[in-house]
Amino acid sequence: MPLLEVSGLTKHFPVRQGALGLSTGLVRAVDSVSFSLDVGATLGLVGESGCGKTTTSKLILGLEPPTSGEIRFAGEDVLALGGESRRRYRRAVQAVFQDPYASLDPRMRVGSIVAEPLVINERMDAAGRRRRVQELLGVVGLPARAADLFPHEFSGGQRQRIAIARALALSPKLIVLDEPVSALDVSIRAQILNLLRDLQTRLGVSYLFIAHDLAAVAHMSHTIAVMYLGKIVEIGGAPEVALSPQHPYTKALFAAALPIDVETAGEEVTLSGEVPSPLDPPGGCRFHPRCPFVLPRCAAEEPALRPREDRLVACHLY
Repeated sequence: MPLLEVSGLTKHFPVRQGALGLSTGLVRAVDSVSFSLDVGATLGLVGESGCGKTTTSKLILGLEPPTSGEIRFAGEDVLALGGESRRRYRRAVQAVFQDPYASLDPRMRVGSIVAEPLVINERMDAAGRRRRVQELLGVVGLPARAADLFPHEFSGGQRQRIAIARALALSPKLIVLDEPVSALDVSIRAQILNLLRDLQTRLGVSYLFIAHDLAAVAHMSHTIAVMYLGKIVEIGGAPEVALSPQHPYTKALFAAALPIDVETAGEEVTLSGEVPSPLDPPGGCRFHPRCPFVLPRCAAEEPALRPREDRLVACHLY
């Protein structure tokens, strides 16, 4: 049984204008998204800015209520949870955000930052919390003395290690990684990614990995899902999607990135125009105004995710 199952997940934001705040339309941020994530695995979620990746993560973290759809965690309906069951879910699903400078309180010492989830969620005495903090700092490669320092005394990579230690404090089953290395120097990114992979091997934790860096996604993920304007257009095994993309949008994404395998020449696909507004997405296939392989039916008929070789692709070409 998968750890996380998302089915038909949808989030529409009403657009309000005027003194009365009357609704004038809907931003279709996430539109009927479905995927699953196994225990100890990583799902990479990629796409251009504004495609719905971060909104999807907020829905899973419970920071936003979905418009419709279903989220199941370890077989339980997350949206139906209440009371202690809801608190257990929040303990089991943690997050590491993009900016390690903004996600840590500059007025708190590192020991207090890492211990904060324990203070809120666990009945543990001060000595027990100190031991747990020292253990967590060691796990992420920081010295014990780091507990007595403030965030400004650390580099960006070290701050992200602190954020990872805080996320691990409650021994979660799933960590949502929202652009965890994009704010870091290139020289530090590989260290943090390798740390995350080592932690996954040691602790068996699952990751939802959101990033613009396609090479990082391919390196980290077991499965890759590609989003465009709130829809998943391709999903499959990471090596297959990264090295042999099928959907024209996926081909264009990986063609625009640095090659993951320099010995394998990918198909050159270039995009024209801008991403349409999610307030008024195109009919049919949402990608058709920019697609170099557009067919007449693409403007009128929305393609469903269908099996294509070793993955699912939403495209009339197949």
